[in-house]
Amino acid sequence: MRRMESSSRTPALHDRAAANLDYIRSAMERTGSFTGVSGAGFVAAGLSAGAAAALAAGQATVAGWSAVWAGELLLAAAISVFTSARKGRRVGTPLGSPPARRFLLAFTPPMLAGGVLSAALLAAGAPALVPAVWLLLYGAAVANAGAHSVRPVQFMGMAFMGLGVVAAFLPAWGDPLLAAGFGGLHVGFGALLMRRHGG
Repeated sequence: MRRMESSSRTPALHDRAAANLDYIRSAMERTGSFTGVSGAGFVAAGLSAGAAAALAAGQATVAGWSAVWAGELLLAAAISVFTSARKGRRVGTPLGSPPARRFLLAFTPPMLAGGVLSAALLAAGAPALVPAVWLLLYGAAVANAGAHSVRPVQFMGMAFMGLGVVAAFLPAWGDPLLAAGFGGLHVGFGALLMRRHGG
């Protein structure tokens, strides 16, 4: 009799253990990646960057060109923070959550390095190399942070780095490559994120 009771409990215990493991695994996956990256934010930032690229290309001075892109940086950052905060709250990974902090920690150092190198190149009178620095280090920041997010984010970072390699060896193409990256890649990958990952 005891042997029968023991054998009947074993499957139930096994099923409960399996269900608990599935729950733990799914909870770890949710807390392990930042899913608040907003595709709509990428699209909006890409559209503003396309306009900025056209405006910057028409500037007569390096100072004017730099000022247009500095303004675009602030606008795109504001768009990204606002849309990611809104989506993050909706999907359960707000900007203060551990996944979001890991994402930002991975994203920030390459961006800071890009800012320092850009300032040094402009001061040294080598503005033609600045687009390569922006594309390479923004791409590195996105690819690095993408390891803590959904897979298309990482692929977008790699695509930016590819454009940066081209810009490094063909600096005369800097403005079109900036438009293709900050405009085109943002819009394209933003649309992909909206379709596959909800907003």
